[in-house]
Amino acid sequence: MKSFNPPVRTLMGPGPADVHPRILSAMARPTIGHLDPAFVGMMDETKEGLKAIFKTENELTMPVSAPGSAGMETCFANLVEPNDKVIVCINGVFGMRMKENITRLGGEAIVVEDDWGHAVSTDKVEQALKDNPEAKILAFVHAETSTGAQSDAKTLCKLAHQYDCITIVDAVTSLGGTELRVDEWEIDAIYSGTQKCLSAMPGISPISFNERALTKVKNRKSPVTSWFLDLNLVMGYWGEGAKRTYHHTAPVNTLYGLHESLVMILEEGIENSWARHQSNHELLRDGLEVMGINFLVNEKDRLPQLNSVFIPEGIDDAQVRAILLNDYNLEIGAGLGAYAGKVWRIGLMGYASRKENIALCLSALGDALGR
Repeated sequence: MKSFNPPVRTLMGPGPADVHPRILSAMARPTIGHLDPAFVGMMDETKEGLKAIFKTENELTMPVSAPGSAGMETCFANLVEPNDKVIVCINGVFGMRMKENITRLGGEAIVVEDDWGHAVSTDKVEQALKDNPEAKILAFVHAETSTGAQSDAKTLCKLAHQYDCITIVDAVTSLGGTELRVDEWEIDAIYSGTQKCLSAMPGISPISFNERALTKVKNRKSPVTSWFLDLNLVMGYWGEGAKRTYHHTAPVNTLYGLHESLVMILEEGIENSWARHQSNHELLRDGLEVMGINFLVNEKDRLPQLNSVFIPEGIDDAQVRAILLNDYNLEIGAGLGAYAGKVWRIGLMGYASRKENIALCLSALGDALGR
């Protein structure tokens, strides 16, 4: 074996996105113990930074020491018990993963299905809530990475509470890149990932639970099935105060990277980050439309940071992406499910959401299509 030196790529796919040099530098700092007082101080700052970008005062706001999928499992494992009825919205791949979590935990999934590329239908959700008064949870994806569609989280949460349900929200692609207000929208449990609009490395999943969600956790009739993800145990390590109970060896240097990413977002301002992603999306959109390339998602429901566009007729999907990767060191994403070979997914996430990246993408794509 020899040391691995990866090629330098520009990552404009569905994630991971480009990691900012400041974050890479932060991760190279000396490793210290995960119970070191200096590290505990950084943990507290990280929690406060996450609260700021989630726009919440939830005390249980913390990073799970694993990728976004583990954040998803944390929410479902702590909140879903056997025989619980859970209304789950599916309008892409990640709604399907939510359903898989529910059934594996012994819950009953009541599916509200919408076509891929469309937002979750609030009318369908309200009907499902009316038809299932015993339902305890409404679960949905705020920003569906498989299509680039964004759903109305504020309205969906309001509906859930009208029917005495708590909410579980997937914000893996939305956090940092588009408007998200946990407290104002009364989101009960939410999870995200570091590898998208936070400009950080994969491997950490920020989560936040409000008191309504914690009440359900504390009043479970059965133990949480996962020892590692049991919030009753994890909070002994991530809770308040300088004295922490050992739970697991935290990924120390990776958390340095998350801390630095939060410093950078707060320097920019979270609202300014939302605005940057939107303005760069419009720049990319205008360039693609000049090339005759159209979007999968209607403008009202379109994510600025994840752009799904139709592949022009007669164009070989894999060949174009190979040209971009091999000749331009540029990665864009392929379509999933029914849209495999039919769309490209172009990410403008975090540090990758820059004008020079848009210029590179449009130029490289124009060359590849011309060939």
